[in-house]
Amino acid sequence: MTPASLQRRLSLAIGSAILLAALIVGAVSFLLAYSEAKEFQDDMLRQIATLAGPPGNSAALATRRLSDPESRITVIRLPDDPQPKWLRHPLPPGLHTVHNGMDELRIYIHDTARGERIIVAQPTDTRDELAGNSALRSVVPLILLLPVAAWLIIRSVRRALAPVTRLATRLDAQRPEQLEPLPAQDTPTEISPFVHAINRLLQRVNLLTNQQRRFIADAAHELRSPLTALSLQAQNLHKAHTPEEMRERIPPLFAGIERAQVLTEQLLNLARIQAAAEQPVTIDIPTLARELIAENLPAAEARQIDLGLHETARLQLQARPEALRLIMKNALENAIKYAPAGTAVTLHVREEAGAAVIEVSDAGPGIATEDRERVFAPFYRLPGSGTGGSGLGLSIAQEAAHQLGGEISLHTAKSGHGLLFRYRQTLPLQEPDRGKPV
Repeated sequence: MTPASLQRRLSLAIGSAILLAALIVGAVSFLLAYSEAKEFQDDMLRQIATLAGPPGNSAALATRRLSDPESRITVIRLPDDPQPKWLRHPLPPGLHTVHNGMDELRIYIHDTARGERIIVAQPTDTRDELAGNSALRSVVPLILLLPVAAWLIIRSVRRALAPVTRLATRLDAQRPEQLEPLPAQDTPTEISPFVHAINRLLQRVNLLTNQQRRFIADAAHELRSPLTALSLQAQNLHKAHTPEEMRERIPPLFAGIERAQVLTEQLLNLARIQAAAEQPVTIDIPTLARELIAENLPAAEARQIDLGLHETARLQLQARPEALRLIMKNALENAIKYAPAGTAVTLHVREEAGAAVIEVSDAGPGIATEDRERVFAPFYRLPGSGTGGSGLGLSIAQEAAHQLGGEISLHTAKSGHGLLFRYRQTLPLQEPDRGKPV
């Protein structure tokens, strides 16, 4: 269904209100004018009767001239004129309405000082016609004003909405590479909050766009390095003349392939997390923890690391499985990678103040306090870390935490050395049944 035009809706609303008001004012004006015309006609009858003097004076002659069929006003002078049949009963002086057998008459009776009675009569249908015409003439200007009012309403509404049209045109004309804020000056008060909200959105879009550009540039650089290395190693392998030389050059080639594979997988993971296509389900945290420990156990055993689980609460959490798995997997892989051989890495699961807390502790070199925020930046690697990697793991984990409404923080391990990775997410007061535990 096509949405109605705001300009049309405003014009119809204001026009309907003015039309209704005009109808009410017109009706009241008509009734008042009609009533005044009737009163004026009564006054005219009264004046004619009062001005009628003796038969020889000019006023009497003038009033007698009115006694004809065209004027519809009849002047009767008693006892000089014959008494009409419709005046059978004597009536007191003043205004009266009588019937003559066919029509209704409005009469005024005036008694003179000489004992004469002057009767001025007029049919009521003539009076009604004259009063109606007079009342209609008072309403005609209001009727003629309605088209002018409609034109003024449409023009006023169009001018009032013109700033919105100008802002929309200016927004459409902007380049997507760098969006500029809309001007807030000379903006109607009613749409100022809307303009400010759009400007804040444009700022966030610009920030996101700049971050995406930097990320793409960094990703291209990171991918270029292993691909260039693979190209060189493949050339070196091609130049090998003996089996021994080939065996010496194959491991670096495999290492470069593995690094490119890990980087590509991490980029895909980050894309999936940002897409946020999964729906939250109920996840059993200890079950997921055991699955991840089982997956990482071979890598831990290869470095003689004691990989364990410390569970103090049977927690179930509403989350997207892939996002939560990436968070815990990244924490375990980093701990196993940086922990010295022969030490322990422990995954802790507990509940604290209405929140699920997942921690991974190791006995590695840890991260200095001033670097604990930087390590979440994409492709950032600590100087002198001495291990390979793309610098995307913690960035992916933080993005997944934001998607789930949780928080990641890094601390010094409780033993005083090493790193403690902590993920915290508030537990719902009453968890809805949105799926089977994973």
